[in-house]
Amino acid sequence: MQTISPAFSCDLKSVIQPNLTAKNARHSHVNGKRVSVRCGYRSESFSFPNGVGSSRADWQSSCAILASKVVSAENSSSITGGLADQVAVVNGHSNGSVDLSLVPSKSQHNGKPGLIQPLTITDLSPAPSHGSTLRVAYQGVPGAYSEAAAGKAYPNSEAIPCDQFDVAFQAVELWIADRAVLPVENSLGGSIHRNYDLLLRHRLHIVGEVQIPVHHCLLALPGVRTDCITRVISHPQALAQTEGSLNKLTPKAAIEAFHDTAAAAEYIAANNLHDTAAVASARAAELYGLQILADGIQDDAGNVTRFLMLARDPIIPRTDRPFKTSIVFAAQEDKGTSVLFKVLSAFAFRNISLTKIESRPHHNCPVRVVGDENVGTSKHFEYTFYVDFEASMAEARAQNALAEVQEYTSFLRVLGSYPMDMTPWSTLPSEDV
Repeated sequence: MQTISPAFSCDLKSVIQPNLTAKNARHSHVNGKRVSVRCGYRSESFSFPNGVGSSRADWQSSCAILASKVVSAENSSSITGGLADQVAVVNGHSNGSVDLSLVPSKSQHNGKPGLIQPLTITDLSPAPSHGSTLRVAYQGVPGAYSEAAAGKAYPNSEAIPCDQFDVAFQAVELWIADRAVLPVENSLGGSIHRNYDLLLRHRLHIVGEVQIPVHHCLLALPGVRTDCITRVISHPQALAQTEGSLNKLTPKAAIEAFHDTAAAAEYIAANNLHDTAAVASARAAELYGLQILADGIQDDAGNVTRFLMLARDPIIPRTDRPFKTSIVFAAQEDKGTSVLFKVLSAFAFRNISLTKIESRPHHNCPVRVVGDENVGTSKHFEYTFYVDFEASMAEARAQNALAEVQEYTSFLRVLGSYPMDMTPWSTLPSEDV
C-alpha cells in the first residue's frame, strides 16, 4: 500500500489602498492596512491498511489527488497546483452510515434589496466568527440567476454577491463564505470555460449540483413603452438566448452587451434611463423597481443552467442515491496511440455513463512537438480533460475505472463525488420554482 503525503501551501497578499471609495470601505473587513494572509494544507504520511476510511479526514486525503506525476514548485500556478505525489486508487471503501447532510442553515437573509454590494478582490480579508448561518458566495448582484441558484442549493442561507468568479472561489478559501455556487454550463450557451479553469487552479471540492431554468424578461422603468426603447442591454448570453424575441419586440433598438443581467437592470434604475431596457429576471425587476414589458422572452423554453456547489471539504460519497463524480486529467502520450480512447474505454467496460467531457488547454505544456529532424516535425496542442460520470466513488467499479485511467494519465484529480440534482425542470420563473 502506498503512503499518502499531500502538501499544499499558498500565500495571498491583498493590499487595501488608503483611498478606498466609501462603498468599498463600508464592506471591507480592514481599514486601509496591508493584509497578508497565509493558508496552508499539510498532513503527515499515513496509509490505509483496510482501504479508505469512513471519516471525513480520510476521504478528503484520499480523493483530493488520485494521481499526479507532474512536479512543480509550491508557488507555481501550473496545472498540478504544486502536488506531485502519486496516490493509488484504493478499493474496498466502506462508508458505513455516515450522514451526508450538509451544514444546516437556520437564519433568514436580513439584508435589504439593493444594499448588498458585490465583494471585490480588496474585500478578501479574514472575517470574524459568523455563528451558524451558512454563507454562500455567488457571482453577480442581487437578482442574478446565480443568486436564485444559491437560494435553491442552500435555502435560508446568507447570500454573498461577488463581482468576479475568482473572488467567489477565494471567499470560500479565506473563510469569508462557507460555500460557493457557480455556473459551469448552459443548455444553449455551452460550457463556462472560466470556471473550469478556476476549478483546477483552486483547491475547493464539488459537493453538489443544482440546475436552474432561465426565465428571461424585458425590463424598463415604470411608464416606458416598448416602442420607446432605443437600446437593450444585458449579458451576451442572455442577448443571444432572446435574439428572436428582441427582434420582434424592439426591432429598432440597439443591442449592447453588459457584464451581468441583474447589473444591467440595476444600471437602468440607478441612471434613470427611459430609453433603455434590460434582459433580466423577474426578481431583478422587483429589486430595482422596474416594470416587466415582456415575460418569458427566451427563444427556447428548455434553457437551463447547471451550477456547482463548492466547499473547502469534500463530502463522503454514498451508494444509496444517484451520485455523479467529476474528474480532470491529462493524457500521457508516451503510453502509445489512442490514449484518450483507452481512458474512456475504462468507463465503458464497467458500464459507467459519461455525462460530460470537456477539453481545455494544458497550461503547463500547451504545445507538444512530435516527429524527428530528418522527416520533419509537427506541433500538437496539449489538453486537460474534464469528465463527469454517473457513479459514486464509494462504488468499486468507479474506483477500478480510475485505477485503470491512472495508467494512461500524467495527472488525475477527483474534483468531487456528489449527489445528482434530480429535481424536475420547470419553465416557471426561477424564484417561483
